[in-house]
Amino acid sequence: MGIVRKWNSLSLIVRILIGLVVGAVLGFVVPKATWIGVPGELFVGALKAIAPILVFVLVASSLANSKGGNMAKFRTVIILYLFSTLCAAIVSVFSSFIFPVKIPLTGLDAVDASAAPQGMAEVVMNLLKSIIANPVDALASANYIGILFWAVIFGIALKLAAPATKQMMENLADAVSTVVRWVITCAPFGILGLMYTAIATSGSEIFVTYGRLVALLVGTMLFTSLVVNPLIVGLALRHNPFPLVFRCLRQSGVTAFFTRSSAANIPVNMELCKDLGLDEDLYSVSIPLGSTINMDGAAVTITIFSLVAAFTTGVPVTIPMAIFLSIVATFSACGTSGVAGGSLMLVPLGCSLFGISNDIAMQLVGVGFIISVIQDSLETALNSSGDVLFTATAEFHEWKKQGRKLPL
Repeated sequence: MGIVRKWNSLSLIVRILIGLVVGAVLGFVVPKATWIGVPGELFVGALKAIAPILVFVLVASSLANSKGGNMAKFRTVIILYLFSTLCAAIVSVFSSFIFPVKIPLTGLDAVDASAAPQGMAEVVMNLLKSIIANPVDALASANYIGILFWAVIFGIALKLAAPATKQMMENLADAVSTVVRWVITCAPFGILGLMYTAIATSGSEIFVTYGRLVALLVGTMLFTSLVVNPLIVGLALRHNPFPLVFRCLRQSGVTAFFTRSSAANIPVNMELCKDLGLDEDLYSVSIPLGSTINMDGAAVTITIFSLVAAFTTGVPVTIPMAIFLSIVATFSACGTSGVAGGSLMLVPLGCSLFGISNDIAMQLVGVGFIISVIQDSLETALNSSGDVLFTATAEFHEWKKQGRKLPL
């Protein structure tokens, strides 16, 4: 019992770090003991299971009981989401030109192209269909743009309900939030299992064959998270952004990196927003919205893979054309959640701007799946930590207008 009390006395971050270290050691020492990875699968599964319900009840409850006055903050959040995604795409253009990468495609099987969208029109249509999906199906399939839409509709309708009904919704939201806290308490064991699986299965081959591409993706995403996003936050708040940036990366980015699921990280992000003292009426909507339209990592992936395809095939690319690609990547990334396969399946759309055939583009997608243990993990960490970062920035921006002290 003494060990249990000592363990519980440690902060969650320290316990997660212990899980990381133990998982990494076990991954190297006993790579064939696959049962060690089971807690990771269960942890991600639990987060994914509770997240749709959490989003629906929190948004509906917040709107039903809200007193209004959040439109300025919502507007700021959306602008920050889109602007940061565009900046990430533009940074990807310049990093690709400074460190051009060509990769061998001979003998590499192409991925099935049937799921890849054929143009922006299809991306937009997928997004619109996701919005108006059956609400029960949206909850069952974790379609967050659909969940958000119907939660807003129900929340507005419930504003006319009796006080007892509104109180019931608030109690339900509190109960689901409590369940989420219980699940997050298991994070150290889940992260241990996820770390073990990553080390035991990925090996070092991806660094040998596609090392330069991996380095370009990692470097660009790190530059975006540690330079570009802090610059945006610093300009918005006129305040040192790094305490907030590092807290978001530590408490949101780490779990997102290992779960590789923005959906699974929604409960983690909401808990972090609560710890930061943010307005629940704001973050209960902005966090699930961010998991759909705040796609810095997806924009980086689409832009870099498209330019790698151009460099590999010898297609000449001008800076204006590359900047246009970054704009297309920004808006198509916002529809990533409505496309099977995520950001990688939007690479053919970027390649089409340079006249690159779909067969070659899908070979690049195949490469993406090979290195996805790194690419997808970093992409999710960048996207998900940014959701909290820019939600907090919008909130603190209003606080500064009111003369309130920032908790940074």
